[in-house]
Amino acid sequence: MIAALPMYARAENRAAHEAFWAMVRDDLRAVGHAAPDTLDHDIDHIASWQHPALTLGMICNLPYRAQFQGRVTLVGAADYGLDGVASGYYHSVFLVRAEDPVQSPDKARNHRFAYNDALSQSGWGAPQLWAQARGFAFTPHLETGAHLASARAVLSGKADLAALDAVTWRDLQRWEPDMTGLRVIGHSDPSPALTFITARDNDPAPLRTAICAAIDAMPQPHREVLGLRGIVQLHESAYNLPLPPLVAGDLPLT
Repeated sequence: MIAALPMYARAENRAAHEAFWAMVRDDLRAVGHAAPDTLDHDIDHIASWQHPALTLGMICNLPYRAQFQGRVTLVGAADYGLDGVASGYYHSVFLVRAEDPVQSPDKARNHRFAYNDALSQSGWGAPQLWAQARGFAFTPHLETGAHLASARAVLSGKADLAALDAVTWRDLQRWEPDMTGLRVIGHSDPSPALTFITARDNDPAPLRTAICAAIDAMPQPHREVLGLRGIVQLHESAYNLPLPPLVAGDLPLT
C-alpha cells in the first residue's frame, strides 16, 4: 500500500501534509480499512498514479482524462478556497515580469511561453484551451519541469510568459520572496482542481469520509499552511474537456 500527495508538496508544508494523512489513516483504520503508516515522499507522481496498491493519491485533470480515466477511482476534487471559481475547481494565473507593459494574456500571445510539462493542466492544458477559444495558441518556448522553474524563467528573462496553478502561485507568493518580480495579467478558464484518487478497485466512500473528517479536525496552523477547505464529488463529465495540443516530441504516459 502507498499514499502520496506530491502535487503541492514543499518543505514548508510537509508537516501539515503528514498530519493530514495521519488523521485520514486513523479514520480509515477505525472502520476496518488498512492504510499505510506514512506518506511516500519519494515515489514519482506518475508512478504513484499507476501503483496497484494506491490507497490515496492526487492527480491533475489533464493526465487523468488523457491516460488514467478508467484506470483509477476518483475520490473527490480538492477545494482550496480560491476566489472566483466554484468549489472543486481551480484556474491558472498568467504571469509576466512586473515591468512588462502587457495587460492581458491575449496581448502576450507572441511572448516566449514557458511551461512546466505538456501533461500539466494548469501549466499547459488550461492556457492552451484559453487561447484556443480566442483563436490562437501559445507557442512553446521552454519546458521547465516545474511551476517554480517556469516562474523563475520569466523572472530571469529566459521566457516572457508562464501559466501557473493558482494554488501554487499562492504558495510561491508566501514562500518565495523573488516572486514580487512577477505580475498577474489574467486567469485561464476554470477546470476541475487536483483530485484525490485511489486504485481502480478501491471503494472511494470511506476515503471521502475520512478526508472530510480530517479537514474539519485539522489544527488551524496546518489548515492555513495547506489551504485545503474541503473536497467536492464532481460528476465524471466535468473532466471531459478537450485535450490540448501536445508539444512535438512529447511522449504520452504509459
